[in-house]
Amino acid sequence: MSKSNFMNKAEQMQAQLGPALCLAKWKQVSLHLTTGMNNSCYHPPLHTIPTEDLADNPGQLHNTPHKKAQRVLMLKNERPSECQYCWNMEDLGQMSDRHYRSGEPWAVVDLEKIKNSTGDEDDIIPSYVEVNFNHACNLKCSYCSPQFSSSWQSEVDQLGAYPTSTPHNDPKHFVGNRQPIPARESNPYVDAFWAWWPTLYPQLKHFRMTGGEPLMDRNTYRVFDYVLALPKPDLHLNVTSNFSVEDALFEKYLGYVKRLCNTNIEHFMQYVSLDTGNFPQAEYIRHGLDGARLIDNVLRYLDEVPARNSMTFIITMNNLSVPGLQSLMEWILALRQTFSDTYQRVWFDTPVLRTPAWQSLQILPESYAYQLEKTADFMEANLETSADPFHGFKDYEVQRLRRDIAWMREGQKQDNSVARADFYRFFSEHDRRRGTDFLQTFPEMRAWWAECKTLAQQ
Repeated sequence: MSKSNFMNKAEQMQAQLGPALCLAKWKQVSLHLTTGMNNSCYHPPLHTIPTEDLADNPGQLHNTPHKKAQRVLMLKNERPSECQYCWNMEDLGQMSDRHYRSGEPWAVVDLEKIKNSTGDEDDIIPSYVEVNFNHACNLKCSYCSPQFSSSWQSEVDQLGAYPTSTPHNDPKHFVGNRQPIPARESNPYVDAFWAWWPTLYPQLKHFRMTGGEPLMDRNTYRVFDYVLALPKPDLHLNVTSNFSVEDALFEKYLGYVKRLCNTNIEHFMQYVSLDTGNFPQAEYIRHGLDGARLIDNVLRYLDEVPARNSMTFIITMNNLSVPGLQSLMEWILALRQTFSDTYQRVWFDTPVLRTPAWQSLQILPESYAYQLEKTADFMEANLETSADPFHGFKDYEVQRLRRDIAWMREGQKQDNSVARADFYRFFSEHDRRRGTDFLQTFPEMRAWWAECKTLAQQ
């Protein structure tokens, strides 16, 4: 089978970017307005957005002094240390996300302009923007934190930190600029965003709202109202949701999406967070998730929303994803065969989780890497073909999972005993606080649990 266009573009960019350049540093931004933090993609750590002059120059939400310094390094063919994930992948002989991202149309159009820039020049208007306005969320996902979930914040405010080797989600940590600004209070970063929005909107190609839970945030519907009043024919509008909110709220949201997909925008992408196809296990990983409600809402969306839309499952690859990952791939394959006709309507991505360390793939034994290899083999045996497009898996989807496995095996060479002990400490406390039962939910991980318990008790 010939390579996909997406893979070909990424390989072309691999040659054109050189050893260090990533166009996302210029053209992409993730804005965490609840804490005034920023990064270009989810790999580098978040850094602070200075408030000085922000009211007069809201473009500083993206163009921070820190980010400009990283751009200068890249243009000197030096690898910024904050981008270590991609460098690790490349050093393992894998394609990295900088190749994939930089090869996308919203980025590559400015390749020559960026290569000929100084990096610390005037402010850049990004074309791909992700924003979370609010940390309000009805879930307490095991790997999340009070910065992104009000439910997590309520729990640790009441019960304190989890008893891992370094106390996890300690309320004493979330002070100062680490403390989310409640939606009811004045937020200079949200104010700056709305001041910047009329300048930003005409240049946008992709705009994505995350959370928290965006379906619970009034800013989501403010954006929708703006787009409905001023449609933009080249706009990809994207929302990430747990798809497990109360019925009345979902009805409101679905009504908006139907109207947006009947107006003059390029595309609406619905991201759905789901980490495994075993739904009791998914509910354990993402505490508060209602698996039956999620399934119903997925099917309603795919059945009821008209043209110019699709759905992407965000599979945060953590060690609890492994047992049920293939069943999720089987469901995605069935959804593609049912709902993809003239274009690919059902997508997924498999980003790896790196923190907290006790939920990383890298601390699992080799038998789990082998299990993921079998899932990748299943995907490769069901690739789409030119005769039957949209109904199978893409070559780069298989490559990304194999890249995750390579990263997993690289980490297995390290001493992971502390993280394994913390796995037991965290989930034992999780079960005590939340009334869950790890061994009942993950019976296939009994030997792993026993190993982690022994390490925790030493």
